[in-house]
Amino acid sequence: MQAAPQEGAGAAHGAAGPTLAGKVVLITGASSGIGRAIALACAEAGADLALTYRANRRGADDTAERVRGHGRRVELYSVDVADEPALETLATRARDAFGRVDVWVNNAGADILTGEASRLTWVEKLDRLLAVDLRGTVVASWKAVALMRAQPAGGVILNVSWDHVLGGGAKGGYAEVFCAAKGGVYSFSRALARSVAPHIRVNVLGPGWIETAYGESLDPTVKERITRSIPLGRWGSAQDVAYAAVYLASDAASYVTGQMLMINGGGVV
Repeated sequence: MQAAPQEGAGAAHGAAGPTLAGKVVLITGASSGIGRAIALACAEAGADLALTYRANRRGADDTAERVRGHGRRVELYSVDVADEPALETLATRARDAFGRVDVWVNNAGADILTGEASRLTWVEKLDRLLAVDLRGTVVASWKAVALMRAQPAGGVILNVSWDHVLGGGAKGGYAEVFCAAKGGVYSFSRALARSVAPHIRVNVLGPGWIETAYGESLDPTVKERITRSIPLGRWGSAQDVAYAAVYLASDAASYVTGQMLMINGGGVV
């Protein structure tokens, strides 16, 4: 005999997709790219938003304006996630503004592939990734835990890693330094998920080849070779990552924690 559906299950799993209605979502690094896409997808799903940026205020303002276009509240904060006191201030200001934070998304990352940063030494690139992507994610997650433990409903933490950390990545120095930092994010998140359960869920987004500024700058021959290696035959979009984030943030994923969802077009290790 088929069990009767639980009350509310239709709202979480209905045709309209996962909902974040009534939730407050904080996203770091939301001025462009994947962070902006996650912000817009969360707004479409009904969330109010606290968004951070470091230097790109114009991009952050544009993201905020588009969020407001969905009828959602948004607050902007200038934050360097490598600065621990700044993260403490962020947590306090977001709590004071909204009363709580239901979902905290650690998306901010260092760019070592384009612009002036591409000319740094490998040691300098490694230091930047460890400071922003790894240490920033760890410390921000701890700030989120402190907030959410004080909330009766707990909360959700989403951290951004990289699908290549499970297979070693491609050849080359960039893969090694990214795997060092993003692999740390993956391992830390799995350990944190066990530490804070059942009050808080912690999951990881594992993007593969996603169309960002780096992809746009690639030699067409190299990009085509990468495309041929992807089972679904295309690079992913920032929206692909954003929809996965909405699912993991929502009550539709209430029995999912300590996992990395691979958004990589079918690449396996």
